[in-house]
Amino acid sequence: MTRTPPLPSDIAATVAAALREDIGTGDITAQLIAEDALATAHIISREPAVICGVAWVNEVVRQVDPAIVISWHVSDGDAVARDQTLVTLRGSARHLLTAERCALNFLQTLSGTATLSHHYAALVKHTQVRLLDTRKTIPGLRTAQKYAVAVGGCSNHRMGLYDAFLIKENHIRACGSITAAVARARELHADKPVEVEVENLVQLREAMAANAETIMLDNFALNAMREAVIINDGKARLEASGGVNQDTLVAIAETGVDFISIGALTKDCKAIDLSMLFRNTQES
Repeated sequence: MTRTPPLPSDIAATVAAALREDIGTGDITAQLIAEDALATAHIISREPAVICGVAWVNEVVRQVDPAIVISWHVSDGDAVARDQTLVTLRGSARHLLTAERCALNFLQTLSGTATLSHHYAALVKHTQVRLLDTRKTIPGLRTAQKYAVAVGGCSNHRMGLYDAFLIKENHIRACGSITAAVARARELHADKPVEVEVENLVQLREAMAANAETIMLDNFALNAMREAVIINDGKARLEASGGVNQDTLVAIAETGVDFISIGALTKDCKAIDLSMLFRNTQES
């Protein structure tokens, strides 16, 4: 598949929060199983997918029972088929059952994000455009989903409100103008990149004059995007945004913009259908 990006640093904390949410005061159903019962389990894909989430599954298992042995048959970024075995786990039957849902939740959600990102990236591979995610992520899974987007072949926009300026309509109104907003941004954090959202070609020219590094063309018609590319002539990076879906994506990419931001990559992804099946159990 594509490249594997660096893993987020907050996996352990994210998994711990998910396990607290699920296990609470204890897994009472797992107590039906003999404490010394051992089992071998396989996680199976029920549909084609691009896999993502190996590290999260590993961390779930580590926090539940580090004695469980994990044998992966795939890696992040691998394309898998229906009914393919992804991983084999061996250990305490009780603990495998306790870890099951949390592990599957991470794997199916992140694989869904990676699969959709791969689909979108394939649609525009004949162009030079880069597809970006947004901050429209599942709460608590920001870094995980952005990792999955990159695994699928797309790119990350800013991580949050702290690492780059994105000056939008209400910021411009509050500051008085695009020029004033950009100038204030430079005064506050000269080391942070500045992006300005514009709604027409007049605002585009003002953002260019203010030396914004990136200019977002918000809900521009295709003809206006093409004209913006000509006017800009490589001065700033141009990002198309608004109403982007798989039906409109290719035409937007072919206007010559540098980036297209797509909220659907993280907010509209469908979790991949996965199952964990026990093959055998025995007492130790």
